[in-house]
Amino acid sequence: QVQLVESGGGLVQAGGSLRLSCAASGSIFRSNTMGWYRQAPGKQRELVAGINDGGSTNYADSVKGRFTISRDNAKNTAYLQMNSLKPEDTAVYTCNFVQYRSGREYWGQGTQVTVSS
Repeated sequence: QVQLVESGGGLVQAGGSLRLSCAASGSIFRSNTMGWYRQAPGKQRELVAGINDGGSTNYADSVKGRFTISRDNAKNTAYLQMNSLKPEDTAVYTCNFVQYRSGREYWGQGTQVTVSS
């Protein structure tokens, strides 16, 4: 089992920044991917950004150039630095962890990000 604990959400004005953290614990093996998804009211959940244990990243087009995902493998923690936030970034952001060895997927509890105009 893997447990995910998120932190860093909140309320910010448009143009501001927030940093989300996701700490993983439990039975963690090398070869995994950590990522952030978000879901706004009335919309489908979408991938925001992902990063594997080798450091390769991918981003949704809507956040490229504004968001940066990183990770500290020693701490099993992923970070999402969100800059130049827009009201349309308002959503519940949820951490995701995929363990390649088992193929299992884990989710955090979600953290609210609200961007006011």
